[in-house]
Amino acid sequence: MLLHQRLYAWTQANPFKVDLAGALLAILFFAFPFLLMGVGEGLIEFFLSLAICLPLAWRRTRPVPAAAVMAAACLIQLPLVPETGLPADVLVLVMVHALAAYAPRWASLAGLALALIGGVLLVLQYLVRQSMYMSGVGVVTSPTRGMVILWFIALVAVEAVVLVCWTFGDLARTRRLAMESLRDRARRLEVERQQERDLAAADERTHIAREMHDIVAHSLSVIITQADGARYASAQDPEIATATLGTIAETGRGSLREMRRLLGVLRGDDGASTRPLPSLADIGDLVEGVKRAGLDVQVLTAGAMRRALPAGAELTAYRVVQEALTNVLKHAGPLARARVELAWTARGLGITVTDDGRGAGADPALNAGTPSDGAARTPGAGQGIIGMKERVALYDGTLEAAPSTGGGFRVNAFIPYTEA
Repeated sequence: MLLHQRLYAWTQANPFKVDLAGALLAILFFAFPFLLMGVGEGLIEFFLSLAICLPLAWRRTRPVPAAAVMAAACLIQLPLVPETGLPADVLVLVMVHALAAYAPRWASLAGLALALIGGVLLVLQYLVRQSMYMSGVGVVTSPTRGMVILWFIALVAVEAVVLVCWTFGDLARTRRLAMESLRDRARRLEVERQQERDLAAADERTHIAREMHDIVAHSLSVIITQADGARYASAQDPEIATATLGTIAETGRGSLREMRRLLGVLRGDDGASTRPLPSLADIGDLVEGVKRAGLDVQVLTAGAMRRALPAGAELTAYRVVQEALTNVLKHAGPLARARVELAWTARGLGITVTDDGRGAGADPALNAGTPSDGAARTPGAGQGIIGMKERVALYDGTLEAAPSTGGGFRVNAFIPYTEA
């Protein structure tokens, strides 16, 4: 940073120190010379000049009290120093500028009025002094037209200078308020950006939690179902146990691949898998995996899509079917059957997953997330349906999950087309 830039930054950061230095310099030039006039002389002029100069140190931090002290000193000098006035009176213009720039509006206008009145008194004082001087030398004369014009010009000049100082101060005030407004706006924008980042991070955490739940919960449900089946079937037919263990291994590897892909995206790893996310085309593979776990699943498709769904919407549809079938595996009981219906309409895609198992009436944990039948439930039970609703709501869809009238459980979801 250059020297003048550092100096400017320091003056902006230390306004009182700058004003104090200016006040001391004014005292040195306008008040201190009166002390050099001799013993007992110039004391009144010194103290009055001091009272006019010293308030300049607070012209920005305390403009109203500083201006009041200066105005009082200027009024006191009228009867005490009637002959010549004080050189420090010129500093009134500095205070007028400071009032216009830093004081409240009422104080700014009041200071302007007092300064204009002071200008009139200054010209009148000069007129009276001239008249007294002419009388003292024995010359009796009345003001001529030229003298009146001269006095009028002097009055206009003094008042014009006061108005110019006040105008520049008011312009400085406008600029200062504009800069403060810009700084405040910048601060608010920064706060809003931080809030947006926090909301985006929270949304991303929710999305990741949903993905991990869908991947892990489905895979573990298949693995647990297959493991339980293999444990009982191995006693009669060891070959069934071998095939079941193969299904468990395949499901575990698939889940591991999905987790590695998800974690690779989180790390921003360039070498992470770029395999496309599951879509409607992968529902067949999903159903085959569930069938291998021992669940009888039937898939029905009706209608034809009017337009393609976004990739995120297709992923949502896939996860809804996956979560619904996972709940059937966990809660419907043995020998349950499930049916998946995909219905394309003019408005969007309808998804219905039903089963003829025990239903939520026998297992309230499916909805409430609480244990049933004395079985201990894992923490977070019931979060799958909440996750499905959150996913569908992102695409302005709806989802209902409730027990069926004739038994079993029913999940209805609808994902509308995204309007361009």
